[in-house]
Amino acid sequence: MESGSTLRVEKTTLKPVVKKIYVLDTNVLLHDPTAITAFNEHQVVIPMTVLEELDHIKDRHDKTVSREARIAINMIDKVVDAASPQEIQAGVEVPGSVAEGPLGTLAIYPDQLLTDDSEVPFLDATQDQANDNRIINVALKLQAESPEAFVCLVTKDINMRIKAKGSGLQRVEDYRRDRVLDDIDLLAKGYEHIEGDFWSTISEVDTLREGDCTLHRIPRRSLPQAYPNMFLYDDQEFMAFVKRVDQDFVYLRCDSRDNLMHRQFWGLTPRNLEQAMAMALLADDSVDMTVMTGPAGSGKTLLALSYGLHAILEQKKYNKLIVARSTPPIAEDIGFLPGTEEEKMAPWLAAFDDNLEILHGTDESCHGSIDYVKERANIQFKSLNFMRGRSFNNAYIIIDESQGLTQFQLKSVISRVGADSKIVVLGNLAQIDNKYISPLTSGLTYLVEKTKAYPHAGMMHVNGIVRSRLAAFAEENL
Repeated sequence: MESGSTLRVEKTTLKPVVKKIYVLDTNVLLHDPTAITAFNEHQVVIPMTVLEELDHIKDRHDKTVSREARIAINMIDKVVDAASPQEIQAGVEVPGSVAEGPLGTLAIYPDQLLTDDSEVPFLDATQDQANDNRIINVALKLQAESPEAFVCLVTKDINMRIKAKGSGLQRVEDYRRDRVLDDIDLLAKGYEHIEGDFWSTISEVDTLREGDCTLHRIPRRSLPQAYPNMFLYDDQEFMAFVKRVDQDFVYLRCDSRDNLMHRQFWGLTPRNLEQAMAMALLADDSVDMTVMTGPAGSGKTLLALSYGLHAILEQKKYNKLIVARSTPPIAEDIGFLPGTEEEKMAPWLAAFDDNLEILHGTDESCHGSIDYVKERANIQFKSLNFMRGRSFNNAYIIIDESQGLTQFQLKSVISRVGADSKIVVLGNLAQIDNKYISPLTSGLTYLVEKTKAYPHAGMMHVNGIVRSRLAAFAEENL
C-alpha cells in the first residue's frame, strides 16, 4: 500500500422524510373522538365542513353520537385554544401524539374559501351536494399544492372512498386504529379443540394443589395461544379449564364433560358443549365479565337470563337484574313512546319476555309466573343512552345486542359496573346494523380481544342453533 493513500468513504445520502398529511372525515371523529392524536408525527387536517357537521351533531337527541361529537370538539379546542388564526391554518402541535421526537400537528382548513379552477378537478360543492364533496375537495387541493407530499383522506364511509378515488385522489384509507384483528375468523372463541390426544402433544407437566383444587402446570410454549378462563378439549375424554397463565406456565384444572353438561340454572340445562362451557363461566365467581358471541338462536340471551334468575332468587348473590341495550337509530329518542322508561324500552326488550316464557312456559299460569319473577328478581330494563353517569352496585347486568356499539360506547357502559356486580355482554357479529361499524371494528370484537388476557373476564362463542331446524337452515344457507 502506497504511503499517503487515503481511505475512500462512500457518502450515503439519507432520504428526506416524506411529509404525510391526513384529512379526516367527520365519521372518524365520531368513531374515535381522540383520533387527532393517532397519526404520530404527521399533520392532521380538519376541514371546516367537518367542524360544521360536528356542531350540528352535538345538539342531536341521539345521545350516542352527540356525546362523541362534543368530546371531539373539546379535544380540538384543547389543541388550538391558544393559537393564532395563522398558526391554526399552518398547523398546531398535538400534545400526546408521540412519546418522543417531533409532535404531530393539527390544522383547520377553511374549505369555504375553495373556488373551482381548471387545475384541480373539484367535485360539485354547491349546497345541493353532500358535504362529503367539500371534504374530498380539500384533499384534492392539498394534493395539487404539494405533489411530493403523502396526502391521504381518512374516512369510514365506503362510498366516499370510492368517490375520492374516482376524483383523482391518490390515497384514501379507512380508519384502522381500532382494528384489533386482520380477520374476524381469528377472534377468540373461549375454547380450543385439540385434535387427537391432548397429552401426547405435551412434553412435560407438573401437578400441584391450590386449596381444594388440583392444577396441572405445563410450559407456556406448549400452549402459546392460551389465555385465562378458556377451555381445552380433545377427541378423547380430556376437558380442562385454563385457571391462569404466567410468563412461563399455563395452569390447567381438569374437568369432565358430564359435570359441565349436568349443570342447571333455573330449570335450564345445556343443549351442547358450548352452552355448558358458557354456563360454567357465568357461575364462576372469579369472572366479573362474561362476553358471549354467536349466531341468532344459539341461546346466549336464555343462558344469561337463566343464570341471573338463579343467582338472584336462589343464591341471593345480587339485588337486581338490569337488562340494557341501545335503542335503534330509528328511535333516536325513546320519548315518543308512552309510559315510563321501562315501558318505553319494552318493544326492544321483547326478546327477554320470550325467554322468560321459555323458562316458565310449562307453569300452570305462565304470565302470572313471569310477572312474579320480574318483581321478585327486580328486573329493570334500561336504555344504554341513559346509563352513562350511573353506577350499578350489587347488580347482575346484561348488555344485549352489543355488536352495534363502538369500543368507546362499550367502555363507557362497562366502567359503570360497581362493587359486587357481574356483567354479561351479548352480541352477534353477523347482525350489525350500524353503517359505520363492521365486524372487525365493532366494540364487541375490540372487547373480546382486549380483555381475553384479563384474569377476571371470560368469553365464549356459543354455536349451534337451538331454536329450530328451520332457524339453523336459515343461518347456514340464506
